[in-house]
Amino acid sequence: MTDPEEELRTEARRRLTERRQFPTHLAAYVVVNAMFVVVWAMTGAGFFWPGFVLAGWGVGVLLHAWSIWFQRPVTPDEVEQEMRRMRHSA
Repeated sequence: MTDPEEELRTEARRRLTERRQFPTHLAAYVVVNAMFVVVWAMTGAGFFWPGFVLAGWGVGVLLHAWSIWFQRPVTPDEVEQEMRRMRHSA
């Protein structure tokens, strides 16, 4: 079995890395999509095709944000509770 303190340190490092990577992800989203909108505008501004990229990539940015700030890590108590549930249903 692994050391709980080491598991906590590993999880904390992972979460800090995710938080630090998010601004880069968001900046790339804004810059690349701004370029797509400029290209769209310079080529006649017909059908707004950048909307597909904005929407698709936007979902990815939102899911990244959700995983950083709203998704709770699984706790040992939750694991034990699920194991009890699984034993009783078998």
